[in-house]
Order: sequence, then structure tokens, then C-alpha cells
Amino acid sequence: MNTTTIRHFGLSLFAGLVMAACGGSDPKPADKPAASEPAKTETVAAAPAKLTGAVNVYNWVEYIPENMKANFEKATGLKVNYDTFDTDETLNAKIIAGNSGYDVVVPGAAWAEQQIKQGKYLKLDKSKIPNYKNLDPALMAQVAKMDPNNDYLVPWAWGFTGVGINEEKVKKALGKDTPLPENPFDLVFKPEYADKLKSCGIFMLDSPTEVMPAALQYLGKDASSTTLSDYDAALEMLKKIRPDVRKFGDSSVINEVADGNFCAFLAWSGDINTAAKRAGSNNIKMLLGHGGIVFFDTMAIPADAKNIDNAYAWINNSLDPKIGSVITNELGYATANKAALEFVDKDMADNKTIFLTPEILAQMAPRRLPGTQEAAKAVNDTFRKFKTGK
Repeated sequence: MNTTTIRHFGLSLFAGLVMAACGGSDPKPADKPAASEPAKTETVAAAPAKLTGAVNVYNWVEYIPENMKANFEKATGLKVNYDTFDTDETLNAKIIAGNSGYDVVVPGAAWAEQQIKQGKYLKLDKSKIPNYKNLDPALMAQVAKMDPNNDYLVPWAWGFTGVGINEEKVKKALGKDTPLPENPFDLVFKPEYADKLKSCGIFMLDSPTEVMPAALQYLGKDASSTTLSDYDAALEMLKKIRPDVRKFGDSSVINEVADGNFCAFLAWSGDINTAAKRAGSNNIKMLLGHGGIVFFDTMAIPADAKNIDNAYAWINNSLDPKIGSVITNELGYATANKAALEFVDKDMADNKTIFLTPEILAQMAPRRLPGTQEAAKAVNDTFRKFKTGK
């Protein structure tokens, strides 16, 4: 089976696997990874005639190919006003408040599911997105669990929240008598490991809806549990390792990871792949097995967007096959663009932390928000108590 066939196999199998093993799924985040040849082949899809003005884009920190903005501006004549956010919570606050000023935003599908119900996004006119045909039907079936009929969301990229390490530093901190655990999450959630790794630095995402599902899953609970006692159990576990966590943050940590400032990370898969690429180091790696939270990040047009045709031009350009491949090659996340797969670098296509195997997917849970207000409050309250130690 050649590389392209393997990639297609992994993407097409995704829907059935997660549907059976997890019952749903979502998508998370890099800007200037190490220089890569694919950036030279990046193209811009044809835009409608007579576009004028600007398109205002709001995306995650470090989550766009290096040349994409400049190339789009040159080809279309539009000005791209590009801002970034660090968590879905930050984006949600702007979307809920309204009048955000943005034409395209990139929510995680788990959050977008609620925002769609609240009427915050424009229903897509797919005739204005000719490249929509390039999206993988199997992955779109998964996004449809949060966005019925795929009416509002267009995938940007997908990946998972899990544990990464700087292997050399971790092994040195653990010592010869403590081998790496079979379950990667032991490194950040189990005191006998975390206590040793605090000397070289543990990093965690600064987001309740990233950390809490991982903690619940580690305890054998539903990752989007509505049982309040599950959050009490999670807090008891998290309190024990709180002194060992050096920093809470977002994708801006990529350079710190690449520089060796941390040795264990509860982070997004693409960020760790990007850090490894920047560092040119095989020591920095994402670990697989025994859990993880699968997510989709998606593009949407806010209901109050002012430059709607320009928003469609940006989205359509993002779905160009060459650009889809650059999203994977530069950012370290899997593209949902099936037509892009032939342009994905072989080393990225073969990376099992990007294009996940059926066995690994079966061990992961989808990123979904809890179904009750009480549980949603418990997510935030538990994380706050964990982070502040109060």
C-alpha cells in the first residue's frame, strides 16, 4: 500500500471508527514552523471577480501557514486583517457578545455546536465555495454530529490533545529505575512521575475544556461527563500534581518547547510536532496510547459579518489542495482536505501522531462539551480550583 493510499485509508476510516468507539468528535493549533519546501508550492484559489475591501479573520495563535495571508492578499487584492486567540473560551466570549467585527472565525467544533444553536453563525451558501468538494466525506460525517447537514462549519484541521515529551530530559529526570510508563498520561497525572518531572518542567494547556476531558478520561470517566461527582474525583487527582505544573499556556509555548524549557506537555498534537520540527530534534515527540481527546477546528462566518463575499473567498482559498497540504506540512495537523493528500510530505503522511491509526483512534474520546449547565459549570470551577490551588 503506497503512502497516498495509506493516508486515504486513515481518513476514510476515521468516521466509522470514532462513531463506534467514541460516539462523536470535535477538533486545536502554529505560524512559522521550520522552513519547508511545500510553502513554495502554495497557491491561491480563484476568487470571485470585483472583490474589494478586507476580510477580518480570527484564528488560533500559531495556526496559519507562513505565506498564506500574503499570497491571498496578492491574488485577490483584499486586505487580510488577521487576529489570534488562545482558547475556545476567548473566542466564545466574543461570539456571544456579538459585533465581533470578524468575517471568518475558527472555533473548535465542540464549541461551535452550541454557538450554532444560539444563532451565531451564517448558514453557508456552498455554491460560493467551489473547493468544498475537496473535503473528505468521512470526516464531514463526523463534523455533522456537531453541525447537522454541515450547514455552518468548514474544517480547517484536526488533531488531538495528549501528552508529549522531551524524551532525553524525561528519562534523565525519571532516572534509571523509573522507565517511561505504558500510559503517557501517567507522566502528568500520576504523582510518582510528575514529582520527578517538575525539575525539568511540566506544561499544561490553560483551558478547562482541554484539561478536564483528559483528566476525566484518565480516571475512566466519560470525557464530557454530566455526573458532578466525576469532577470531584478529578479535582482530588489534580490537586496532588498541581505543585508539579510549571506553566499553563497556549500555542505560544511552541518555541519554549523547542528550546527545551519543558520536558512533559499536556498539549495539542500539532504544536508538539511543530516544536520538534523547529528544534530539529527527535527527542521532542507526541506519545500515543491509552487516551487522548480528538478535535476538529472549523471555519465559520459570524451572523453579523460585514464582508461575506470576502469571507467565502478566504474559506474557498483555504480548501485549495496545495494550501490544504501546507496546513499539514507546516502546522503538524491533519488536513480534512482529501484532495490535498497527494501533496502532503511523506514524513508527515507517515507520522502516526498526525494521521492516526484505527487502533489509536479507538482509544481516544471526542471533544464535546457537557450536555448540562451544571456540568459545564463544574468543568470551569474544577479547573479554576486546580489552577489556583484554592
